[in-house]
Amino acid sequence: MNKEAMAQRVAADIFPGAYVNLGIGLPTLVGNYIDPGKHVMLHSENGLLGMGPAPAPGEEDPDLINAGKQPVTTVPGAAFFHHGDSFVMMRGGHLDICVLGAYQVAQNGDLANWHTGDPDAIPAVGGAMDLAVGARNVWVMTTHTTRDGQPKLMRSCSYPLTGLGCVKRVYTDLCVIEIHDGAMHVREMVDGLSFEALQALTDAPLHRPTLSASSTRSAR
Repeated sequence: MNKEAMAQRVAADIFPGAYVNLGIGLPTLVGNYIDPGKHVMLHSENGLLGMGPAPAPGEEDPDLINAGKQPVTTVPGAAFFHHGDSFVMMRGGHLDICVLGAYQVAQNGDLANWHTGDPDAIPAVGGAMDLAVGARNVWVMTTHTTRDGQPKLMRSCSYPLTGLGCVKRVYTDLCVIEIHDGAMHVREMVDGLSFEALQALTDAPLHRPTLSASSTRSAR
């Protein structure tokens, strides 16, 4: 599935009334697909609670941005506050869900999403470390492999870690995976993809899903 379909899939699993942080990169797209009837409050670490979808072209407000410096909108009841207060929310267990990107996720839920070890890269862990330990549920939204076809779902991460055993669910362009009991359990796969083909693209051993009419989704 494409990145828009991935965002829709994640948005569908966010429960009504949840307080949710969306990480920079792919996760920011999720905000465009939240059902307003769910009354979800999106949090941004730069000091905003009640973030709405991206504004229409030409309607951007340069003073209204998310943590990735992208223009956003607000929903009724939105609030602005100090950066320090925002991190208190993140670290204090007040967020129900955070959706983060990742370079790698290990089968035990370890997360690596801030540095690849490349000497030319600029280390910038930002608030990901705080979200990884503070949110009640850490979900990852990422492509299943790197651009050159290397797996991102690993037996153990080779990149510097952001958090230990923190990831509970992974959404990729090929599947949805639950992580529990130190293992990756496939919950859904895109139509036309075999379990064997999925495993071939994954370093970590996968546990087979119990397939039903609702456990596969079309690639879009």
